Amino acid sequence: MVTNKVSELLKVIDVLESKGKIPETISGIHYHSKKIQPGNIFVAIPGELVDGHNYIKAAKENGASLVICSRFVDIDIPQVKVKDPRNALAMVSDRYFNHPSRNFPLVGITATNGKTSTSFMLNHILELDGQKTGLIGTVKVQYPGYEKASILTTPQSYDLQEHFYHMGEAEVDTCVMEVSSSAQELERVLACDFDYVSFHNLSREHIDQHGSFENYYKQKKKLITQAKKDAFVLLNIDEPLIAKLKEETQGKVLSLSYKEKADIYLKNLDLSTGCGQYTYVLSQEIKLGNKVIEPLEIDINLHASGYSSVMNSVVAISLALLLGIDLATIKEGIESFTGVERRFEMLQAKPFKIIDDHYANSRNIEITMQTLMQMDYESLVMVYAIRGNRGVHLNEEVAETMLAYLKKCKVKKLIATLSKDCVGRKDTVSEEECQVFLNVMKDSGLPLVLKDTLDQALDLALTYVDEGDLLLLAGCQGMDSAGALLAGKTDPRLDLQAIKAKVIHRSC
Repeated sequence: MVTNKVSELLKVIDVLESKGKIPETISGIHYHSKKIQPGNIFVAIPGELVDGHNYIKAAKENGASLVICSRFVDIDIPQVKVKDPRNALAMVSDRYFNHPSRNFPLVGITATNGKTSTSFMLNHILELDGQKTGLIGTVKVQYPGYEKASILTTPQSYDLQEHFYHMGEAEVDTCVMEVSSSAQELERVLACDFDYVSFHNLSREHIDQHGSFENYYKQKKKLITQAKKDAFVLLNIDEPLIAKLKEETQGKVLSLSYKEKADIYLKNLDLSTGCGQYTYVLSQEIKLGNKVIEPLEIDINLHASGYSSVMNSVVAISLALLLGIDLATIKEGIESFTGVERRFEMLQAKPFKIIDDHYANSRNIEITMQTLMQMDYESLVMVYAIRGNRGVHLNEEVAETMLAYLKKCKVKKLIATLSKDCVGRKDTVSEEECQVFLNVMKDSGLPLVLKDTLDQALDLALTYVDEGDLLLLAGCQGMDSAGALLAGKTDPRLDLQAIKAKVIHRSC
């Protein structure tokens, strides 16, 4: 049941002032005027591009009976003024759905890179354990009876609470959720009751959006600093800014390291095939209520490729242990997981390897290139989609990071593309973004060519790649269609069956 008494809903927010006769009950809540139903509360959210206050009239015409806003408007409808409508939307939505995230264990995963892969790995283990799961993230939102491609990594607060409510109706056992920096800054997860949280890497990303790296970090760390006392907190101590959060959280901290001994660490890493083999080590006893997990070591043989998969798998295994999953199920689950689309995804292994990677930012690129340098192959042919509408600074940083590693690789051909055949306006590469990439690469000596379309770039790449080589498809939105385009080529050396099987169910 939902809570529709307005007096109960207004108790959870700080009301500065009200105007008009406030109704006793409402029929629902929304922040989009076109989705308002008769008797709904309309929450007018001010934004950079669109201000919800400009749509109060439309919301009234669609039947809204009450508005929550940050300034009164001259429209004959009851209004409640608050300091921050985003905050109010999160709190009122949580109360309306009767605190739905309290009905099951909720896992929150944040990082600059790897949120998606880690959440998919953990979800795979939980499903193998026989659980009904909820999954919320960059690729999709999924729970019993519902599956839909995502628009946002972390949905708007009302949508999020509605998903939790339906998960409760579906008797979900555990929900695994990616938590983005945007979600933190825009108060989308304000009322979420996290039981397990992790923060396992940090690098420069979304700087234009947040204004500075300092603010980006400030938003990322909220998941940790706002954790409740009985929540488990998993921190990567290899990252100094993450390690210091041990002193800023009241949760129960477990340290994780990929380089040295910690509460959780790895040893005996082998990446020669592209898929990691290592020993997972839990060095400390963990108390889970009446249950105790003793220190342990377990050998892991991944079937998801890339060093990033190694890093993410350590987090997924650790969270699964904290959730009380038995070791045999965890091992089977992590070893049978074959990867997430476009996260160092191997599309074919022979006669030449094809790896498709999101390649989003400098840290992501470092991990990808470090993995390549440990793999066995003859020469590298690379197709790179320049990032569009992300700013000159990000593209310059990305190009410089790429160049530092490509100088150490056996590069046969580097093909950059503007992906004009694939991207929409939001991801169009500007002239300045293209030029800064070319400027960085200008005197590198690399065999670089620029193509307007992704299709042209792939055609050219296939003329250069030979048996034993590695074809890397690297880039974000501009490269999302690469797998599908390859699946339509006629080159007899392509394993079309394998490629089609990988790309047929993709969300992007």
